[in-house]
Amino acid sequence: MAEQQSLPRRRLSISDAPRIAAYSLQDPSHPEIEIAQVEHRIDLVNRWGDAIAPGSRVLEIGCGQGNATAVLAEAVGEGGSVDAVDPAPPDYGAPFTLAQAQAHLSASPVGSRITWHRATPAAFLLDAQNKTWDVAVLSHCIWYFASPQTLADIMSALRGRVARVCVAEYALQATERAAQPHVLATLTRGVLESHKADSSENIQSPLGPGAIVEVARAAGWATQEETTTAGTIVVPRVGLLDGHWEVGTVVGEEFVEEIEEHITDDRVKLVLRSARDATIAAVRGLEGEAVRTMDVWASTFV
Repeated sequence: MAEQQSLPRRRLSISDAPRIAAYSLQDPSHPEIEIAQVEHRIDLVNRWGDAIAPGSRVLEIGCGQGNATAVLAEAVGEGGSVDAVDPAPPDYGAPFTLAQAQAHLSASPVGSRITWHRATPAAFLLDAQNKTWDVAVLSHCIWYFASPQTLADIMSALRGRVARVCVAEYALQATERAAQPHVLATLTRGVLESHKADSSENIQSPLGPGAIVEVARAAGWATQEETTTAGTIVVPRVGLLDGHWEVGTVVGEEFVEEIEEHITDDRVKLVLRSARDATIAAVRGLEGEAVRTMDVWASTFV
């Protein structure tokens, strides 16, 4: 079993966000987008407490373009390291591809602390079966998994390889009224993707906090938090646009076309069209207020 580093952690400040955001590839005309992404990851790292300490060896599952990777590399300091794993192809992503984003981050002041691995988590853990880390991080990646079994396999494979697992995923609840359309859009998208033989959408397995805890416990992990929710709710800041983007993919006419293309059962079509209508109504009910991103659940397993 890997042992957690004993060094005290350095709490990251939101004021650090513009500097850390500059490590990543971003649209120079809209730097606020990446800054908001970094602010959110800083909030998550701080909620995980002393799990991400200076000198820590971190395994990041589902790193994507590196939104969380940059913050993790900052948090572990010069003596730490981040193994960042993602199976997506180099040309995945827009407006910047995975390869472009990762290369840019590698050239940043924290780039030497990051090692990128293009592989499924299961394949990577099998190939690196003799390696251990202090902590594994799954930040906004669980919903990308094709099924809950993927999470179960990862949690099982991490036993004896890390001391803690830090998880952050959407909570399927909205403290802010303007985030309610995001919850509806997520469930609507999730139903559609469950009927596709193959999917590359962000939302494929929208597990809620209770379901994640259940999977983790079945794999032998216990929540570190002594609370009824077994975790902490983080209300995203206004600038985090994920809710806006996800809602946009459901209320658009392209979603209706997807229903017709992938669904043959008329009852499922009805449910999806109705769920889309409910999402549109929720957006309309905001009377011009911008759609916000739903609450995020953060927890640590030991």
